[in-house]
Amino acid sequence: MAGVESNPKKSDLGVRTVSALVMVGVAGTALWLGGTVWMLFVMAVALGVLWEWRALALKFASGIQAAAWIVAGMVYVGAAAAMLLYLRNAGPQSVVPVLYVVLAVIGTDVGAYFAGRTIGGPKIAPRISPSKTWAGLGGGMFGASLALLAVRSLDCGMTDAISPGVCFSEAMAQDGARMLGFGMAAAVIAQAGDFFESWMKRRAGVKDSGRAIPGHGGVFDRVDGLLAILFAMVVMLAIGSLL
Repeated sequence: MAGVESNPKKSDLGVRTVSALVMVGVAGTALWLGGTVWMLFVMAVALGVLWEWRALALKFASGIQAAAWIVAGMVYVGAAAAMLLYLRNAGPQSVVPVLYVVLAVIGTDVGAYFAGRTIGGPKIAPRISPSKTWAGLGGGMFGASLALLAVRSLDCGMTDAISPGVCFSEAMAQDGARMLGFGMAAAVIAQAGDFFESWMKRRAGVKDSGRAIPGHGGVFDRVDGLLAILFAMVVMLAIGSLL
């Protein structure tokens, strides 16, 4: 029986790996090309999330309440998508602002995964997401901060033509504390977005938001943390414009 059980795991790992490579390739190409290609890519992702959001909402709400959930989803996802488009057109090296946000989320996920698996410990909210631990959140903060420093170093190398090692040292010396602060905030917000989606799925009684991505679940499953950070940026930008 052990041999029978091991095959599906290997198969699932292969599917997840291929899907991840395809996702990175498609997203990276769209980001690099920018313009209409990036806009169409962001719109496709946003529509995919909204479709899954609607399906989840209709499983635990009806009537006016369901309509309110759908409208809220349009505002939440639409604002995040608009911020993603804005970041790509923020300047001459407009790939960099997007990388700051995306890699901060990836750094959070990777750091949280390894710290959670290695250290374990108390859960943050076991009824919503049983696998999330406080140690994982700490690892996510470290991972996000490291990712931000890496992008800062990449930006330095692109603008000043300095070696990556020198750029990283300068980034640590000049922006280490600031990147740590941003990384901690990014990790908390990304994890909050993850918890929010997990809460919606629990209310809907499903494990994944959809089946759009083989081995990974739905589109919403993959971008829940990114949506939260982008939406928080929209809110901060709106508040800043009012002050």
